[in-house]
Amino acid sequence: MISDITLGQFFPGVSFLHRLDPRTKIISSIFYIAAVFVANNAVSFLLLLLATLSLIALSRIALSTVLRGVKPLIIILIFTAVLNVFLTKGTGEPLFSFWVITVYTEGIIRAVFMALRVTLLIMGTSVILTYTTSPIALTDGLEALLSPLKRLKVPVHVFAMMMSIALRFIPTLVEETEKIMNAQKSRGADFESGGLVKRAKALIPLLIPLFVSSFSRAEELATAMECRCYRGDKNRTKLVKLTYRGADFIMMASQLLFLAVIIAISAFSGYLSGISRVFEILFYTV
Repeated sequence: MISDITLGQFFPGVSFLHRLDPRTKIISSIFYIAAVFVANNAVSFLLLLLATLSLIALSRIALSTVLRGVKPLIIILIFTAVLNVFLTKGTGEPLFSFWVITVYTEGIIRAVFMALRVTLLIMGTSVILTYTTSPIALTDGLEALLSPLKRLKVPVHVFAMMMSIALRFIPTLVEETEKIMNAQKSRGADFESGGLVKRAKALIPLLIPLFVSSFSRAEELATAMECRCYRGDKNRTKLVKLTYRGADFIMMASQLLFLAVIIAISAFSGYLSGISRVFEILFYTV
């Protein structure tokens, strides 16, 4: 399960998404996230699914690799879906009722939509941002987008550097965790059997060396930056200048248009459902 965590990893390539400006990918991710949260019906979620599969195809990253990044979150998805099934109240007759538990059709539909929303959110943003953008490029793009805040004395460069270091260290910590788990298993540790409390206690020998290793890596990184006379963005020049190209404008325009379509479909969903209800009444009347 630990090896399935791909959050923060960068897969080098020469695809369409890899060649885009990092600022374009950040802005496109914002449009994509907005579209995911605005979607509220089957048509909009179907369009989101098609758009996500198109982004995966443009990135030239295997679908199995993208799905592997969702695998560690299956428990959270199931828990979220179950909560929505049991806590959503419907307007019609319940499908199932036992004691204080009542299940409506609206609850099942909402649970499916919520699970799809989280899954597509992880897949789409990972493909647009972390999978196809190096940490250095992501730092430069984030700093360039937030550069107007420098006039308000906001430490934009420090914030962008912290974000990039955090993303960069996620795969490193995952690898370190896997190594510590294998070392503990070779010494007889058991992380899989027993109840929830026993498994939580078994993680203590794993967490202590992981924290020690994390602080050690952070100290080594700080020392290396000081030895290289790192002083933030003061008198700092960039090796690569960020420039927008035609493909960047096409990507941002397509994402903005896609967001507008999702908003329109979601806004008129109630109107369309009302029309369908009228046709159902007329059909049964006839």
